[in-house]
Amino acid sequence: MSAFPPSVGGMSQSSEYLTITGAGENNLKDVTLRIPKGRLTVFTGVSGSGKSSVVFDTIAVESQRQLNETFTWFVRNRLPKYERPHAEALEDLTPAIVVDQRPVGGHSRSTVGTMTDVYSVLRVLFSRHGTPSAGPATAYSFNDPSGMCRACDGLGRTVRPDWDRILDADRSLAEGAVRFPPFAAGSWQGQAYTNSDELDPHKPVREFTAVEREFLMRGRPGSKVTVNGTGGTWTTEYEGLADRFERLYLKRDLAGMSQRTQDMVREFLAEGVCPACRGARLNEAALASRIGGRSIADCAGMQVTDLIAVLREIDDPVAGPIAMAAVAALERIETIGLGYLSLDRGTSTLSGGEGQRLKTVRHLGSSLTGMTYIFDEPSVGLHPRDVHRLGELLLRLRDKGNTVLVVEHDPDVIVLADHVVDMGPGAGAEGGRVVFEGTPRELAVSGTLTGRCLGRRTTVKDAVREAVGELWVKGADRHNLRELTVRFPAGVLTAVTGVAGSGKSTLVAEFTAAHSDAVVVDQSSIGISARSTPATYLGIMDTVRKIFARETGAEPGLFSFNSDGACGTCGGRGIMYTDLAFMDPVTTTCPACEGRRFKDEVLRLTVGGRSVADVLAMTADEALDFFQDMGVRRRLRALRDVGLTYLTLGQPLSTLSGGERQRIKLATRLHRKGVVYVLDEPTTGLHMADVDGLVGLLDRLVDAGNTVVVVEHNLDVVARADWVIDLGPDGGRDGGRVVFEGTPAELLAAEGSFTGEHLRRAVR
Repeated sequence: MSAFPPSVGGMSQSSEYLTITGAGENNLKDVTLRIPKGRLTVFTGVSGSGKSSVVFDTIAVESQRQLNETFTWFVRNRLPKYERPHAEALEDLTPAIVVDQRPVGGHSRSTVGTMTDVYSVLRVLFSRHGTPSAGPATAYSFNDPSGMCRACDGLGRTVRPDWDRILDADRSLAEGAVRFPPFAAGSWQGQAYTNSDELDPHKPVREFTAVEREFLMRGRPGSKVTVNGTGGTWTTEYEGLADRFERLYLKRDLAGMSQRTQDMVREFLAEGVCPACRGARLNEAALASRIGGRSIADCAGMQVTDLIAVLREIDDPVAGPIAMAAVAALERIETIGLGYLSLDRGTSTLSGGEGQRLKTVRHLGSSLTGMTYIFDEPSVGLHPRDVHRLGELLLRLRDKGNTVLVVEHDPDVIVLADHVVDMGPGAGAEGGRVVFEGTPRELAVSGTLTGRCLGRRTTVKDAVREAVGELWVKGADRHNLRELTVRFPAGVLTAVTGVAGSGKSTLVAEFTAAHSDAVVVDQSSIGISARSTPATYLGIMDTVRKIFARETGAEPGLFSFNSDGACGTCGGRGIMYTDLAFMDPVTTTCPACEGRRFKDEVLRLTVGGRSVADVLAMTADEALDFFQDMGVRRRLRALRDVGLTYLTLGQPLSTLSGGERQRIKLATRLHRKGVVYVLDEPTTGLHMADVDGLVGLLDRLVDAGNTVVVVEHNLDVVARADWVIDLGPDGGRDGGRVVFEGTPAELLAAEGSFTGEHLRRAVR
């Protein structure tokens, strides 16, 4: 952990504050705050203490809502609608820019280059300086018909039906030659092929003539076929097997179909690099244009740090200034620790931390001042070596005359703050209060939970467990891995470490591929809906309904707010959402059920003096005392094991923080024995005090006979592992090697390891 800076830069007496009075959003308890403008303010506190409720759900929402009010009604109706947060007053707000951890996402055409606009600069550069020129800048765009590869429409990859899987040529149509379920023999769509007068349904497909094969796949204009269905018998146009498949599943967006349909269709697709452009996305004219012997696709495929050096060599009077504009943007990407990326990297493959830092790049070049920048744990995914770069970025934004608000757990970020707001004292109902305001120095001696954690040192485990076996990854060469063969000891806790881009996640992905029975708990979404709760997600609710039905004699469906028992006024939501068209939407508690979601007759039915609504209002701790059913208690204990006993069983999952959602996912996969657990940065969103509980949980998993592998930057986790595999020495092209394997104590003495260097600092 970094020492406190000798003085906090930029501090001065200022009478200007962002003022919040009586905030009550989510679990906030009448919070009143004065946040200094033009300063870096960090909000700390345990997970669920109310940090995000203040910063995002109150300040950011109200700032954006009021900003939208300055537009005309016509424009406002096309902007996101924000509800007025629960607060008595918010005063002296400035326009807010939120840089959160939500995945960048983007469609298959979105890349690092398009997201940061650097690729647009490269297109201009090649249109002015490329030889031979392909034309204007759009001629170098894979998103424009004039530049894209015609074979793949600028995607770089082709997706086609895998006919070897769809058709079993050794069978006849009547015997089930068509293996794609919706078109199988017997289905109404499959009858189009078995009932056609042009085809012999009992002849093996392999024996079809070329004419018959062509008819099967593409049909013939005017051909008819009679099929039978639930509505009777009818004659329709014959549609070839290939034409039908392409129309229904290739020319439509699969993402709009059910997950079951998506999974089924993907089993019958073959995806690969486009043979025409070889993945470059562009047509021949664009790829033929060169600068210094390199095409624009070559430049986009280079590591950012390498591309900077190449562009610096351009000294043409016309092209030079354009190249330097690209260099300036690329240097901002390098500054935030992402120099290992390439511009052709798809945004959908970025981690949450990478995406958040890339969102920041465009703001670094902005000349706007007087803004409020709001960051959600920007240190997520950062190795301790790179946290100082993040700190410099935040201070640069502040020094340009902006207010910077950061929700953060990392002590190296906290100590940079001009002002700290510590929320707590606990989580959920036990939080929602401001327990400290002041400087980082004052926080360290304040006695709050965050303050106590801020001053402690990391302790390296003395005695490590002995391995009971070996699990191997052999010859791994995906992405930047260098033909790695790595031993993962079985029956212990292994931490896989290294700077961003060093190959940690890739190595662990190879590990899980080699050991398909591993239980993987990653940072992907848990697929929540507006009605999802801890009770439904953990599978408790079905048992609760059966218990109430057995004890009261009523039907189980009556005890579901998604079924017969739902309040007729709000549909079981507990709230009423009113869209006022051009005005702000209003959410109010349902007047009929008073937010309890159920009909009155359901609420009168009780077990042990409690209604089903009372049960959903219980915390996991309270529910453990109430329920005797062993299945329910086992799932509730899992919540306790991951530190989420403060959650109520009926709390919407959409209100949980990212760290809480990841831990509730882990709760569903605990209490197995003899398996391999793989966790991807499980400390994401965790307060320093919560990390102790997480490490205790990991230790219990190992002690129960499991093998646990974690990808992690947190030095407290690394120091308490049994084995460490450190990749590096750097990111991208300079990574992909194992620079250390051994115990945490041995890592302290390792040379050439950034992880070892920072671990030594942390234990001093």
